Amino acid sequence: MKTLCCLALALLAACDAVSSSATEAQDSGRPGGALPSSRRTSSGIASSRKTAITEAVTRVSPSVVTVQTEIVQRVAADPFEQMFGGQSGQRVTPGLGSGFIVRQDGIIVTNAHVVAGSTRLSVALRDGTTYPATIVGVDEANDLAVIKIEARGLPVAPLGDSDQLLIGEWAIAIGNPYGFLLGNSEPSVTAGVISGTGRNLVAASEGGGVYVDMVQTDAAINPGNSGGPLINATGEVIGVNSSIYSPSGGSVGLGFAIPINRARRVADELLAHGAVRRPWVGVKLQLPNTANPRDAITSGAVVRSVVPGSPAARGGLRPGDLIVSAGGRRLHNPFDWEAELLDLRVGQQVSLHIKRGSAESDVALTVADLPEVSAAKVQVLKELELVTLTPAIRAQNGIRSPNGALIYRVSDRVAEDLGFQMGDVIVQVNRTPITTANEAAQAITYYGGRGPIRVFFEHAGRVYSTDFQLQ
Repeated sequence: MKTLCCLALALLAACDAVSSSATEAQDSGRPGGALPSSRRTSSGIASSRKTAITEAVTRVSPSVVTVQTEIVQRVAADPFEQMFGGQSGQRVTPGLGSGFIVRQDGIIVTNAHVVAGSTRLSVALRDGTTYPATIVGVDEANDLAVIKIEARGLPVAPLGDSDQLLIGEWAIAIGNPYGFLLGNSEPSVTAGVISGTGRNLVAASEGGGVYVDMVQTDAAINPGNSGGPLINATGEVIGVNSSIYSPSGGSVGLGFAIPINRARRVADELLAHGAVRRPWVGVKLQLPNTANPRDAITSGAVVRSVVPGSPAARGGLRPGDLIVSAGGRRLHNPFDWEAELLDLRVGQQVSLHIKRGSAESDVALTVADLPEVSAAKVQVLKELELVTLTPAIRAQNGIRSPNGALIYRVSDRVAEDLGFQMGDVIVQVNRTPITTANEAAQAITYYGGRGPIRVFFEHAGRVYSTDFQLQ
């Protein structure tokens, strides 16, 4: 009955439309001419329907692509099958995200977590044309990747300036939520406003891990939107959609994008060198020992240790110093310090305002490369003992993360160098989520031969990160 009612309403609306059209046709033949109507464009669309949002989407959407991945894993044969000669096989896990073209010769920006671990990569354009793709470079710390397809004359997304964002201005997210479930390769569009800038996201998110200094929007971002552009009302990309905060897994109006100025810098370095030079000054900050979020975000950036011979050591920093600001950015907590580091370049000079006791001073440091010789090194099985997080362990220790590897034992050297403590929980290694102790050890070993490792861990109810080089 409900279906019949809906059908009747639809027919009624259609009949009304026919009657209206017939009336207009009759009126147009009258001496007085046609009734007043909206001015129409050459395509027959009323000009009043065109807005800043529709114009912006028209400008950018041709450059938005679907990124399709496949991860091939070896799977051991079932014990029952082994009795009858069964052998290990392969399991193919498909993945999907979004991206946008930044150069006519096929250079595309997306998220690192979209392409992480992929053994096969392809890109579908708006019209459905699909190309095989290769990875140019990945920056796990910033969750950015550059990939390439062999094509020419492609539409390019114009890039804006994320340093000039206005709270409350229009923000439009374009991407491919849930992929081809919606029936074609046309990107989806959602609109909202810029809800905030400089946001630090350190809780459960669709992208995973810790994100700092992000653009927040209430434009709906759903699984599959990752890597797509966030644009302004003039049709310029102002961010790379990366994560959402969601208790349910769906959009609740808390979306986050990487500022486009940072994404542009990272993409330039990946194109030039295939990797991003990691800025380093040689300080470790104290982690707030509280589960109260308000206390954690106002705990300040207090120096815990200074690496000998580092830029910080040469600048005279000492344990216990409070870094009030860096590069003009006020630091309220360790996350603000992480955000500042992401925007620094190797060789750049940064000014720190330091408070030591009642005295205050300014210190200028020259940012250096993350040095392998002085970077903290860890042998996982000898200096770090892990156990898989269980419901009982979570309840006993008041742990918020649903999965991870609990640090059961840690050597004094690793605790000092990396900031780990007994009871902390490793939840992610680079962009690989961790659910068991074995996964944590395997991920650290896997990434160990590929450069610096970033480990995300829960400490006192908050998620932090630390970098090191595997020995």
